[in-house]
Amino acid sequence: MRSKTAASSTGSTALSRSPRVRLDQPRADRRRVLPVYDPEAFGRLSERVARFLGTGRFIVYMTLVIIVWVLWNIFAPTHLRFDEYPFIFLTLMLSLQASYAAPLILLAQNRQDDRDRVNLEQDRKQNERSIADTEYLTREIAALRMGLGEVATRDWIRSEFQDLIKEMDERRLFPLESDEGDR
Repeated sequence: MRSKTAASSTGSTALSRSPRVRLDQPRADRRRVLPVYDPEAFGRLSERVARFLGTGRFIVYMTLVIIVWVLWNIFAPTHLRFDEYPFIFLTLMLSLQASYAAPLILLAQNRQDDRDRVNLEQDRKQNERSIADTEYLTREIAALRMGLGEVATRDWIRSEFQDLIKEMDERRLFPLESDEGDR
């Protein structure tokens, strides 16, 4: 009875509610059926494997393993041979290696494509900024050139001084009558 009065005093109904979920705290870990793995670490591993599979060292190692395998199963004593002439186990091992190598190589290529896409986007943005800067500088240079058209140049100032000197010389040769009377 006490729980009903407590529930009614808080405004909740008689039906029980689920506990309140806190959004400011992370969820508790749940049991998972599949194992949890780090996709970034797996991607780095696939890139290392793909990088190794694309080397001459891998080809040499693989060739040596196959040669030793075939020679062992041909020339070893019969009781020590583990894969007779059609070499079915060798074929199975090579198929298994190829079935894992192909997806790892594709995963590494996808990661490289993602990096290339990001780099391309960054290059595109940098090019846009460079073009915008170039256009701005072009406008500024054009404005300076227009402004320089209105600025007095050395030759123009020199010609103006020469004109003033000539005018002053002409005034001295023919002084005005009012100037002589004042002296």
